[in-house]
Amino acid sequence: MGHGHGHGAAHTGAEHLGRLWIAFAIGAAFMLVEFVVGIATGSLALISDAAHMLTDVLGVGMALAAILLARHAGTRGSRTFGLYRAEVLAALANAVLLFGVAAYVVYEAVRRLGDPPAVPGLPVILAAVAGLAANLVSFFVLRDGAKENINVRGAYLEVLADLIGSVGVLLSGLVTLLFGWRYADPVMGVAIGLFVLPRTYKLAASALRILFQHAPERLDVAEVLAELGRLPGVAEAHDLHVWTLTSGMEVASAHLTTCDDADPAQVLKAAQDMLAARYHIEHATLQVEPGDSAHRCREIPW
Repeated sequence: MGHGHGHGAAHTGAEHLGRLWIAFAIGAAFMLVEFVVGIATGSLALISDAAHMLTDVLGVGMALAAILLARHAGTRGSRTFGLYRAEVLAALANAVLLFGVAAYVVYEAVRRLGDPPAVPGLPVILAAVAGLAANLVSFFVLRDGAKENINVRGAYLEVLADLIGSVGVLLSGLVTLLFGWRYADPVMGVAIGLFVLPRTYKLAASALRILFQHAPERLDVAEVLAELGRLPGVAEAHDLHVWTLTSGMEVASAHLTTCDDADPAQVLKAAQDMLAARYHIEHATLQVEPGDSAHRCREIPW
């Protein structure tokens, strides 16, 4: 029995921490600005954008805590896989939080449509411009890390939602200032909330897929099993499991029944090399077994 060589743990690198710290500082500062101006002017669009930015700050804070926890927890004692799943739990909590805020904003905006309050346009525009600038910086800071880490992707999606929200607030402020249309603010509040919801669903689905230990979407499990079975010296491959521990860490296990004249060490190396090269699975636990023992694992009911 053997396993692969690496853990693919680039997702815990210092570059992710640096990006998250920058996004956290920027988000916290401009969240306060938007809350103060939104409450002072009674702008629901601005308050909703500030609330989204609050979820950014909380979400990025959870992402930071999860990555730090995963980096320093190690695999001591009963934590044989460390605490890498903390990142996935943080992403799921982030999605739940964002869903709650978006739902509240939509509800409040619909309620206000019956009697929209007068909102001064200029302060809303100035605050929206400041928020837009902050979100643009955070957007570009987190964009690269979001491609390889679900935790950073959660923070990135919230920043993206806030970026669109800031544009919406800016437009509603301009419409209010130029035309005095009182419905601009609640209408934009509804639009921002509806924009966020499907992205929140996608993030939650990705996190749940990992927590339920589904195979990665990019992999065809039947194809992987067939490729293992076609390796030289392998009579049959079975009992294949593939799952994601956390972003960038995909794990596999399988049983390989060998031919009578096969060298188990060569079969093991060939299987590990194939999984790493073709499917980017670098941590694979493979049980190489002679033909007369292959029936034993099939007796397991699950």
